[in-house]
Amino acid sequence: MHIAYSFNSQTQYRLDYLIEHCILAMVFCLPLSLDAATLFLGVGTALWIGKMIVTRKLLFKRTPFDELILLFVILSAASIAASPDRNFSFYNYYHLMGRYIVSYYLVVNNLHSLRQLQRLVWSVLISAVLVAFYGFYQYIQGVDISTFHWVDGEQFPDLKIRVFSTLQNPNLLAGFLVVVMSLAVGLGLHTESMPGKLLLFALAAVFGACLVLTYSRGAWLSVLAVAAICAHLYNRKVLWLFLIIPLIAFFGHDAVMERLLSVLNPTDTSSTLRIALWESTLAMIMDKPLLGIGWGAYWQVYPEYDFFLNNPDARIVHAHNMYLHIAAEIGIPGLLAFLAIIFGHAKKAVDILSKTNNRMIAGIIFGVMAAVLGLVLNGFTDYIMFNVQLSMLFWLLNAIIIVVWEGNYRYN
Repeated sequence: MHIAYSFNSQTQYRLDYLIEHCILAMVFCLPLSLDAATLFLGVGTALWIGKMIVTRKLLFKRTPFDELILLFVILSAASIAASPDRNFSFYNYYHLMGRYIVSYYLVVNNLHSLRQLQRLVWSVLISAVLVAFYGFYQYIQGVDISTFHWVDGEQFPDLKIRVFSTLQNPNLLAGFLVVVMSLAVGLGLHTESMPGKLLLFALAAVFGACLVLTYSRGAWLSVLAVAAICAHLYNRKVLWLFLIIPLIAFFGHDAVMERLLSVLNPTDTSSTLRIALWESTLAMIMDKPLLGIGWGAYWQVYPEYDFFLNNPDARIVHAHNMYLHIAAEIGIPGLLAFLAIIFGHAKKAVDILSKTNNRMIAGIIFGVMAAVLGLVLNGFTDYIMFNVQLSMLFWLLNAIIIVVWEGNYRYN
C-alpha cells in the first residue's frame, strides 16, 4: 500500500495530512526541544480526536500488546500508593506516561503506509544531523565539564571535553546517537541505489564520530554488542559498518583507549558509584518487591538506602541500570510487564524480517530492531530512558514495528 491519506472527504484528508505532519514535527523536535515535541504531540492528538468526531467513528486500532501495555500502565499507577510523596508521583506519572502511551497510539492509528514511515525515519535522521553537528561545535569551541562531575578528574586528567549537544548529558546524547546510527545502517544495508547507500553510511559515520566525543563507555559497549548481534543476524559486513569510526578513534586517540579500558579498573569512581547504586537499588527492591517505592520517587527514597555516599543532601535521580530502576520504582511485576512489551515487539520485528521481501520494510525494521537493542543493552549500565525524549523515542520505535506488522503490505 502506497496511499498516504484517506480521500473519503476533503475534511478527513486535511485532518490526516495535518496529523501526519504533527507526528513528523514531533519526531523532528524530539532531540531538540521537549516542549516543542510535546506541543506537536498535543496538537496531533487533538486533531486525531477531531477526526473521530468528524467521521463519527472510534478510530482506534487494537494491537497485540494492548493488554500488556494496559497492565504496565496500571502497575505503574498502583506504585504511586507506595510513594513517599504521592502528589509528586501522580503528577510525574500522568505527565510522562501520558506522553509515552499517546505518542505510541498516535503513530499506530494514524500512519498507514510505508512512505509515511520513511518520512518519519528521515525526520529523525535529519534532526540527528543537527544534533551531531552541534556536538562537533561544542567540541571545537570547548565545553567546561569540570562542574558537572561527569569524569573522574584524577583518573582522566586529560579528558576535559565531553559533548552533550542539545541533550542534557553526554550519556543521553550517546544513547540517542546509537539509535540513529542503527537506523541509518539498517536503511543503508537495504537501500538499492548506491547514492542512497553512501548518504546513509555517511550519516552513520557522522553519528559515530559524535558518539566517540561523548566518551560514554556504556554506549560504546552497546554499539559493540549491537554490531555483533546484527552481524550474526544479517551479515558480518555490518560489524565493520558499526565499528569503523570507533575503531579508528580507539587506536588513534589515547584518551578514547584510556577511557574504554577504564571499564576494567576497579578504582574508577564512576564504576564504583554504579556498583554502590545497584546495591542500594537491590535493597529497595527486596523491601518493596510488588509495588515498588513509587513512580519517580527514586531520588526521594535513595537517601534511606545510601550505603556508599553517606550524604543526605545527595540527589541521585536514577540507578544507572534500567532494569533495577524500573523494578525499584514500580515493582517486579511492573518490570516483567515492561520486559514483555520489549520482547513482544522484538519478536514481531524478527517475524517481519524473516518473511518480508520488501527491501525498504527490511531496512526500516532492521534499523528499528538494532536501535531498540541498543537501548536495551545500554540499560545494563545506565538508564538513559529516564530522559523523557529518549523514552518517547523508544515508544515511537515500537509503534513503527506495529504499523508495519499490521499493514496490508506486511510481508510483501
